[in-house]
Amino acid sequence: MRLKEKYQKEVAPALKKKFSYKNVSQIPRLDKVVLNVSFGKKAKEKESTESVEKTLRVITGQKPILTKAKVSISAFKIREGMIIGATVTLRGKKMYDFIEKLINISFPRVRDFRGISDKSMDRTGNYTIGFKENSPFPEIKVEDLNNIHGLEVTIKTTAKNREEGLELLTLIGFPFKKN
Repeated sequence: MRLKEKYQKEVAPALKKKFSYKNVSQIPRLDKVVLNVSFGKKAKEKESTESVEKTLRVITGQKPILTKAKVSISAFKIREGMIIGATVTLRGKKMYDFIEKLINISFPRVRDFRGISDKSMDRTGNYTIGFKENSPFPEIKVEDLNNIHGLEVTIKTTAKNREEGLELLTLIGFPFKKN
């Protein structure tokens, strides 16, 4: 829980001072982390969906929830109720452990990594990162991979705006590119 201690001892006081909050409850904090994988063209292949499910389970330590299509889209050959993706939501200790692993291990393992863009921060202070492949995560053994897929990591914060969210993630240690 080093990241949580860092937040409590360094990040929260720095945010309180910078934005001059009157109440401790106003200070932005990490709320949850959501990992999403879409099956895409491989949605009908059972082996592929099981592989994605296993990968998410190994990365997060939780069983993923399979998401179903809400409407039919004939152009994409998707029928209502068809399984089209998987998602995992992390909170509490698992969330802090995952973010710490993301910053210290996964980002440096990405090929040609030069920092992450701050343009992925939305207006409400949430940040979304897309990975083209699942190999940067240390739990995934490259030799055992038979199905390489991308995944999306969304970090939800309690920040009120983009500036507060960006400052929170910067103080936590996210390696943003210098503009």
